[in-house]
Amino acid sequence: MKTTMRGVVAAGHPATAAAAEAVLREGGNAFDAVVAAYFAACVAEPVLCSLAGGGFLLAHAEQGRPRVYDFFVHTPQQRRPADELDFYPILADFGTVKQEFHIGLGATATPGCVRGLFQIQRDLCTLPMTRLVEPAIEQARDGIRLNDFHAYIFSIVAPIYLATTESRHIFANPDTPDQILASGQLLYQPEQADFLDALAREGEDLFYRGEVAQRITSMCQTDGGYLTLADLSDYQVIPREPLAVRYRNARVFINPPPSSGGLLVAFALDLLAQTGIGEMPFGSDTYLHCLTTAMALTNQARQSLHLDQALTPDAGKLLNPTFLAHYREQIVGRARSERGTTHISVIDADGNLASMTASNGEGCGHMIPGTGVMLNNMLGEEDINPAGFHRWPLNQRMTSMMAPAVIHFDDGRRLALGSGGSNRIRSAMLQVLVDLIDYGMPVEAAVNAPRIHLEGQHLSIEAGFNADVLTPILAAWPDHTLWSSQNLFFGGAHTVMRDGTTFHGAGDPRRGGVAVIV
Repeated sequence: MKTTMRGVVAAGHPATAAAAEAVLREGGNAFDAVVAAYFAACVAEPVLCSLAGGGFLLAHAEQGRPRVYDFFVHTPQQRRPADELDFYPILADFGTVKQEFHIGLGATATPGCVRGLFQIQRDLCTLPMTRLVEPAIEQARDGIRLNDFHAYIFSIVAPIYLATTESRHIFANPDTPDQILASGQLLYQPEQADFLDALAREGEDLFYRGEVAQRITSMCQTDGGYLTLADLSDYQVIPREPLAVRYRNARVFINPPPSSGGLLVAFALDLLAQTGIGEMPFGSDTYLHCLTTAMALTNQARQSLHLDQALTPDAGKLLNPTFLAHYREQIVGRARSERGTTHISVIDADGNLASMTASNGEGCGHMIPGTGVMLNNMLGEEDINPAGFHRWPLNQRMTSMMAPAVIHFDDGRRLALGSGGSNRIRSAMLQVLVDLIDYGMPVEAAVNAPRIHLEGQHLSIEAGFNADVLTPILAAWPDHTLWSSQNLFFGGAHTVMRDGTTFHGAGDPRRGGVAVIV
């Protein structure tokens, strides 16, 4: 996809991308576009994205330095006895496997998205917030027709979206009210449309100190949640310096601690830097051994430094040259011998880059009264509560695998990307970067190339690799799964690039992605 126009966007739904496109056509910059797209994603991708969730923006203005806006969720300031909590498990049905998630008001951490979006608008945008919410308001009132992918996502987590009377009113199938909306049906969200309109006009205090804050805290205190007015009113967006690593002919800027995803991608890139992986035929047995070894050593380093137990992973330890050297020696020797997340990437004609990843977990089942917005269930997410439920440190920013990134190539090309996919974020990001940097693939080819993921001793291999070269890797990893097609399991790396005055983009088909050049 090539042209020379106003910019490019890649996102997880046509309506999300359309909101960014409309703002770019009006003369807005990349940051206007990503904010408008996020509001639209809350309407079009409600399982993956909510105004009561959290996320990150890696922003690089053409005349500035890359910086991170951390508006991820925050742990409450006080605990209450577990027997007072609305906190219970449900089973999400993925077809071949079922996974347990915990929902209820006791699973809700302090949301950061609203504060984050307003901070970004003040600092970086050129259009008023009332304009940026317009596409989302229109989509919420007119209805979004569910496509096959998002209907599938709904079907997986149907017990959450049918958990309460308020959520069933929005998400239940009107023909069969005990079931979730199906593909082709319209999802109407008039309450969210009204809330977006009020929020844009009244400002973020409506959510953090005003009427909506009162509603959130009242339901939490009465019906088994943690959040108080102090949790909401004290919430702050945290500015951070991105983690910057050199990899071959590119400089990678990625989400820093306390999130661990960017740190683990940086560690794996450093290991691969010594291997010459780009000289191995893509998809060959040597390529696969090199990649799996890097993933295995990254997992080993993660465990040896107890990163899963740390609220704020230590970049100094993981990227320490001596520590890296120990693992680098292993990969060089071995290689040569043989849950609800969405992402939006935007680049504009002025060279501004916006890479935003956000999540609502899967949602807790409870809607904020009168808003059409479902609260997050981050305190019920096992991946980010490794010490166990209800044992999180008080009043701390939670960790995450989310790793929005921007890349500067030495030849002047600029790229923005990120992915959804929980623990698979780090492997999806790593492989797209290797495809782009080591193999020089075009953006669309890099995003569509088959992937692998190693979790513990279990290797998952996506369809697309030549069966003849898999025998050695399957023998090395007897605990494995061969997937028959592309799947959302392997992430959703929505990616855009600017090369001079030419734009390229690819929405990851694994997660319903689309790209639009404007």
